Amino acid sequence: MAGAGLNGGAGVEREPALIGVLALQGDFAAHARVLSGLGARVREVRTVADLEGVHGLVIPGGESTTMMLGVEREGLAEPLRRLVSELEIPTLGSCAGLIMLDRDHLGLMDLSAQRNAFGRQVRSFESDLDVRGIEGGPVHAVFIRAPWIAEYGPQVEILATVDGHPVAARQGRMLAVAFHTELGEDTRLHELFLDSVAAAASPC
Repeated sequence: MAGAGLNGGAGVEREPALIGVLALQGDFAAHARVLSGLGARVREVRTVADLEGVHGLVIPGGESTTMMLGVEREGLAEPLRRLVSELEIPTLGSCAGLIMLDRDHLGLMDLSAQRNAFGRQVRSFESDLDVRGIEGGPVHAVFIRAPWIAEYGPQVEILATVDGHPVAARQGRMLAVAFHTELGEDTRLHELFLDSVAAAASPC
């Protein structure tokens, strides 16, 4: 997309990337704070018009059924599919965002998520994960009513597991994790996402 991306290029100053954060329900404000802290511009996405000109998309944690009802109510389903599938906008899905991307919801990633796979709220936990593509040691991950990836196709690359269950995956420019990337001090997953945004904006 013209004008997309982070600062880069020989002697060329680019405007910081504009990241759309789906803001129908869930912890979208925390994602916005992390992304802003990393130098990105952030726009809360509630209508189709809010998708115009974004260079990346974040689907936050929350309640996937409520979020999907909001997507349908606002007519966002097909515009989101076009943005992610046809225009290949880099996308990060966190917890409920992973569910939203799966075969049974927006149908963008070739995987099926099992909701509340680790148990209800009282079974929430934290874990240090080795995530493929993330350097500098394990990622401290917060799991709250978290899903895991029950099935996935050959185009899906599994990046991390907990007790043998896949909890982070990548397919093309889509990155999906079962935990809350916006909680805590570790920003490396958001940085990995923004690196994908910058790479997508770079001229060939």
